[in-house]
Amino acid sequence: MTDDAALRGRLLVATPRLREPTFHRTVILLLDHGEEGAIGVVLNRPSTVDVGVVLPDWQEHVSDPPRLFHGGPVGLDGAMGVAALPHGTGLSPEVDRVTGRFGLVDLDAEPTSVAPHVGGVRVFAGHAGWGAGQLEDELAERAWYVVDAVPDDVLTAEPEKLWRKVLRRQGGDLAIVSTFAEDASLN
Repeated sequence: MTDDAALRGRLLVATPRLREPTFHRTVILLLDHGEEGAIGVVLNRPSTVDVGVVLPDWQEHVSDPPRLFHGGPVGLDGAMGVAALPHGTGLSPEVDRVTGRFGLVDLDAEPTSVAPHVGGVRVFAGHAGWGAGQLEDELAERAWYVVDAVPDDVLTAEPEKLWRKVLRRQGGDLAIVSTFAEDASLN
């Protein structure tokens, strides 16, 4: 079992060998990980639906693009707010710190009471989930790269470029992987 603290708040970046359409070229922020499994949100799958369609009060308070994001294939009928937390600021009661730089936002809260305490918010419909040992098996199969997250990963204005951007900033072999064609057979 990989240590919970080592993965919470980190990114899972799909390797080229992960061809399953739901997770092909995804970047996932891991929100929790333990003996019972793991949960995260896909950061680079915006929908065409504005946040205001489902959460009107939040439309003006989410980061660009102000769309609802597909957080993963589990729990699609629920919304989850993820915030980037600035250094040195106190949290409002409506924000639960997940790890140093990231927190979960109570989307039932008044957005104006949350906004001053966060560096930005993104809203996800659904999430990615793994049962006990499932993520460890996928890591052993080399389906994911595990890398550090930065606040801009959650709040990027260009989510379609995130997979390449995250890999490129790693340098070395992972930077080379970022240049692979969408269809791996073309490499």
